Formats: sequence, structure tokens, C-alpha cells
Amino acid sequence: MLAFADAVDRLNQRVANVVRWLALTMVLVQFCIVIGRYVFGYNSIAAQESVLYMHATLFMLGAGYTLLVDKHVRVDVFYAKLTERNRRRIDIFGHLFLLLPSMTVLLYWSWPSVRNSWKILEGPMSVGGIEAVFLLKSLIPAFCCLIILQSLSLLIRLLVQGAKL
Repeated sequence: MLAFADAVDRLNQRVANVVRWLALTMVLVQFCIVIGRYVFGYNSIAAQESVLYMHATLFMLGAGYTLLVDKHVRVDVFYAKLTERNRRRIDIFGHLFLLLPSMTVLLYWSWPSVRNSWKILEGPMSVGGIEAVFLLKSLIPAFCCLIILQSLSLLIRLLVQGAKL
């Protein structure tokens, strides 16, 4: 089981190593858009949409890594004061009864929209935009799968850690 958890961790680390470059790319593209618009009077809808695509990709595919390194938003009012054992119990409960079910439901309900989008190769959101909304929608199931896998990895580690105590 730990081999599975290690493989999932490596997967999310590799995905994060790729998509993190989108942050720099977004800044550079946005800078070029601003220079083009205000210095040269040139505007490109596709360039503007590319920033949206990069932003969505960065956050949707980077979410599994964020969960791995425990940098997601957490309301830490009581959690920080709890014992390690009680924190582990809360984390196990959260994974089993909140995170995994919600990602499964999101995956289930988003799939028909993604499938239909691929079926018609859904075009741009705006005239002159990027003709790949189907790729943008595909980020939803990819996000769900990466989060589900990472949640299972963390759950395995929590259960193994609890068994050792």
C-alpha cells in the first residue's frame, strides 16, 4: 500500500513541477498583452484567454500537490491545539466523509459535460478566442482524479501511522 502512496506522491510532484512554470508564463504573457494594448494599440482575445487557460491549469492540476504538502486552506481554530492522535482522526474523517465523496460527486456530475464538449470539440468562449474549451473542461475530471489519488495516498499514510501507535 505504501508503494501506491509513494507512486501517487511522485505523480503529483511531477505534475506540479510541470505546471508551476505556468505561473511565470502567465506573468510574461500578461505583460506582453498590456504592452501590446497600451503601447502598440494591439489586442488579442486568444492571448487574453490563454492567461485564463494557464491559470485554470495551474490551479486545477496543482491542487493534488497542494494537498500533498498540506498547504491547502485550513481553518485552524481547534485543530492546532489537538493531540496528534486527534488530528489524525479528524484528517481520516475528512478524507473519508468529506473530500473523497465530494470529489467523486464532482467527477460524476461533470463527466457528461466534458464528454459532450469533446464530442463537439467545443469552440472558443469569445469570438477570436482559443478553440479548445473542451480542454479547459477536461481539467475538472483531471483535478478530481489527482485529488482523489492524493487523498487515498494520505489516508494510507494516516492509517499506517495510526497502526504503528
